[in-house]
Parts: sequence; C-alpha cells; structure tokens
Amino acid sequence: MRRRPGLSARMKLALSYAGFLFVAGALLLAVVWAFLLRYVPDNSQGLLGISPNRYLLVHTFAPAAAVAMAFLLVFGLVGGWLLAGRMLAPLTRITEAARTAGKGSLSHRIRMEGRQDEFRELSDAFDSMLEQLGSHVAEQQRFAANASHELRTPLAISRTLLDLARQDPAQDRAAIIERLHTVNTRAIDLTEALLLLSRGERGTFTRESVDLSLLAEEAAETLLPLAEQRRITLDVTGGTAVTCGSAELLLRMVTNLVQNAIVHNLPADGTVTVHTGAYGDTSVLRVENTGRPLPPDLLPTLTEPFQRGTERVRTDEHAGVGLGLAIVHSVVRAHDGTLGLSPRPTGGLVVTVRLPAAP
Repeated sequence: MRRRPGLSARMKLALSYAGFLFVAGALLLAVVWAFLLRYVPDNSQGLLGISPNRYLLVHTFAPAAAVAMAFLLVFGLVGGWLLAGRMLAPLTRITEAARTAGKGSLSHRIRMEGRQDEFRELSDAFDSMLEQLGSHVAEQQRFAANASHELRTPLAISRTLLDLARQDPAQDRAAIIERLHTVNTRAIDLTEALLLLSRGERGTFTRESVDLSLLAEEAAETLLPLAEQRRITLDVTGGTAVTCGSAELLLRMVTNLVQNAIVHNLPADGTVTVHTGAYGDTSVLRVENTGRPLPPDLLPTLTEPFQRGTERVRTDEHAGVGLGLAIVHSVVRAHDGTLGLSPRPTGGLVVTVRLPAAP
C-alpha cells in the first residue's frame, strides 16, 4: 500500500525534543520576568536608588535570552536527532529483518543483545515468529514432496499395467484389472486422506456436541473383524466424554487410532484398550495397545505425514498411507486439544487425546 511521504520517526522525535527544550526555556524566561524583572523599579534610580533600572535590565537581558533560546533550539534539534537515532537503531534492525523475511529468507535472526526492554521483547517475538514460520514452511514443503511421491507411485504402477496389457494381449486381463483396482483404491484412499488432513488444518467444519464414548464403540464395532482376524482382543471401557466439534472428523480420528493400535500390534494374542472419560473441563480418549518396544527417537516422528518408521511399515493389505497419526494430530489441533504419545514399558504405545469438554 503506497502512502504519501512524510516525516520520519527520527525527525519527529528530534522535533519533539527540540520543541520540549524550547518550551522549557521559554517558561524559564517567563518565570524570570514574572518574579524578578517586574519588581525592578522603572525609574532613573533603579532598585534602592541604585542603577540599573528595569529598562537597562530588559535591554541587556533580552539579547542574551534570544541567543540562549536559539542555542536551545539548535541543541535540541542536533541532540534530539542523535538520541532518536540511537533509540531507533534496534527498530531499524527489526525492519531490515522484516524486509529480508519478506524476500523469502526465513533463516535470518535478529538476536538483539543488551538488557530486556520493549525493543528486545519485540525482536525476540519476531525471531520466534520467524522460527515457527520457517518450521511450518519446511513442514509444508516436506508434505508436498512426500504427497507427490506417494501419489506418483500408484499412477506409475497403473501406467505400467496398462502398457503391459496393451503390448501383450496374451496377459490375463482379469488379473491386470484386479491389480489396477487395488492400485486405484490406494490412490483414492490417499487422496481422501490428504483432503481430510487439509480440512482439519483449516478448521472449516460445523461444531456440535459429540460423545467420544459413542464414537469409540462405533469404531470398535467397525474394526472388530480386523481385530478378530489378527487375534487381537479389543475392549472399550470408560464413560461418556462429551466434546464440541465435527462428528465426522472425530470419528475418523478414533477410527485411525484404533486401526493403528490393531495393525501395529503383536502378531497374535495382542490387546487394544480404548478408554473414554470426562475429567473436569476435559474429555479424554486413551487408546493403548501391546506390541514391540518403540525406540524413543521414533515417537516424535509418528505424527509427521508419511513417517511410518522402519519398524512400523506393513506389507499387507493394511499398509496405510502414512497419514494415520498425522490426521489424528491435525483433527486434535483443529479441536483445540492435545495429543500425547508414550511408550508402554512392556512394548506398545499409549495415545492420549485431551479435548475441551462441551459446555
């Protein structure tokens, strides 16, 4: 937005300093006139019959006062200009950092030295903003690159299968169609997951009263065949936990947590426990499963998109697209909640979701 040119902040401060000194000098002269010169007799004998009189004092004092006022004005302008420049120097550094960030460089930091003051607080807040913005941009770039890679894989497989069917008519078309259907289904699932993740990040949904215990029972009922197939015991415990949000997104969150707990479990005879409850002004959903011990350095990466981890990769029909916990994290943040991950001492994972309770 272009604006008309005006005085700089430094010039305004310099003029303010000079004006203050000039007014202070004028008031001092007024006090001298009011309480000294006005009581000097205006006659030939002056005060106590001794010269000088008021006329001589005024004519002698006025030129000196004018010189003093001119000196105060010049001193105020020069001193104010220097003081304003010194005071506004941190602001100049912040402005240059903002211009640098506006050109796309988010790695620059001000790192202002000195004691804590208003400019130091502003620079620290600006550095913190740049750090968060840079982290967010880097995360989005990684997400876009990983999403492109994940989408390119099924498309490349589909093209290979189509080329094979076109070049070799003797191929079993039914088998090729079945493989194309599988690859296409995976691409659709990935696209829907990406759209759901984007929707959760934007927070564009209608909020309503939702009971997490009912969603837990629905998700458990849906995934019970999968649990029985893998010989996993699935239990739902606890009581009502009412929150305010999107029933669709929250159901997807619970479903993803329960499915992950089933898939990433022991080969057989494992357990999955889903617990819901209300604690004060917080509604809690906790999903706990058995499984192999998780390395501590793996936990921070579980909620990142497409980060499955070498010990979490599945090669069966439930391999997933690496967005399960990323979608959960996105939905929790969109509902102003918190997501906690902690390993079980004997192996497995405990996922705790805390959401604000419905009023």
